[in-house]
Amino acid sequence: MTATSAQLPALRPSEPDLLRFDRAVRLVHWSTAVLFGVLMLTGAALYAGPISLLVGRRDVVRTLHVVAGLALPIPLALGLIGRWGARLRRDLGALNRSGAGKFNRGQRLNAAFLGAAAVVMLGTGAVMKWFSLFPLDWRTGATFVHDWFALGIWLSVGGHVFFAFRDPIALGAMLRGTVTARWARTQRPRWYEQETGRPAERLKQSSADS
Repeated sequence: MTATSAQLPALRPSEPDLLRFDRAVRLVHWSTAVLFGVLMLTGAALYAGPISLLVGRRDVVRTLHVVAGLALPIPLALGLIGRWGARLRRDLGALNRSGAGKFNRGQRLNAAFLGAAAVVMLGTGAVMKWFSLFPLDWRTGATFVHDWFALGIWLSVGGHVFFAFRDPIALGAMLRGTVTARWARTQRPRWYEQETGRPAERLKQSSADS
């Protein structure tokens, strides 16, 4: 038994798992994650000389980088439309609200940074790709901003992956969709109460006493 599981109260058999992320949310997340991964790896290959020489075929890598960048908004845009996007729209609203609900402060800050970074990278990348349409100082500034935001994205994504593996139940929710009621009660009590209509604190206490 791990230290984390030992600290959690016993799960009541009558409490079913809770749906945390539906299929549409998971598809958007993993599609976006794949595109981010392609952008990060191809960007590193283009930026770092030794990696670029090792990979070779620089033109192909550059084209793949541009295509992945232009495709980055597509999964989110498709996920937001229609009835299947209801939970995704609700999650985006939760990310914009302060206070610990479905997402903690770190998750909200990380999502805000990556969302802003995606917009900045798309804009600066367009200037770098179609440089002849822009003044020289724009191209110089775009390159500088693009490089520094790329470093920030590496750090942000690395932190996101690190914390995801520290909480296997939360990571499993992005794979299977559900979390245990016990995890929801202890890690996200306000979200538990919103989803079930039951007070998390009273259930936590009664479970500890039993």
